[in-house]
Amino acid sequence: MGLEATTGRLADAVAWARKYSLFTYPFATACCAMEYMSLMGPRYDVARYGAEFPRFSPRQADMLLVVGTITERQAPVLKRIYDQICEPKWVVSFGVCASSGGFYQNYTTLPGIDHVIPVDVYIPGCPPRPEQVLDALVMLQDKIQRHDGYSQRMIELEKREAQMKKKKKHGSSTETSA
Repeated sequence: MGLEATTGRLADAVAWARKYSLFTYPFATACCAMEYMSLMGPRYDVARYGAEFPRFSPRQADMLLVVGTITERQAPVLKRIYDQICEPKWVVSFGVCASSGGFYQNYTTLPGIDHVIPVDVYIPGCPPRPEQVLDALVMLQDKIQRHDGYSQRMIELEKREAQMKKKKKHGSSTETSA
């Protein structure tokens, strides 16, 4: 009982620290990138939310920020970048083009990045205002604190499946020895 309480408190402390140290990988492809750049200025002080320094290598990031239109030819590249990001990872869809294809939607444009990778937070707008982006960061921080991101749910599911296999394996070995 004591070990579970300690482990739970430790997990909560790690989640608290993780929510204030987001290492962002911006995948910027269109006009929303200008609004993302204005967010990095001193007026909005994104450092308060722990997402101050963008990383330009997916292996050093834990948050993928997809900014702008994604075409069918970019989809495999986006998936490969998503796979390279460290676990647990979070994805933010920035703008209406990344979320639903936007007004550029045609046969070459993805109708939303959620057709390729799972998305944790959507930011609407064309382009979204910096205040909306800050609100989305707060929403993402809440998800991280609750262990409710897609990546975190998948890690927990894999742990449970491994425990079930382990129990099944130990259960079958005791039956054969009896």
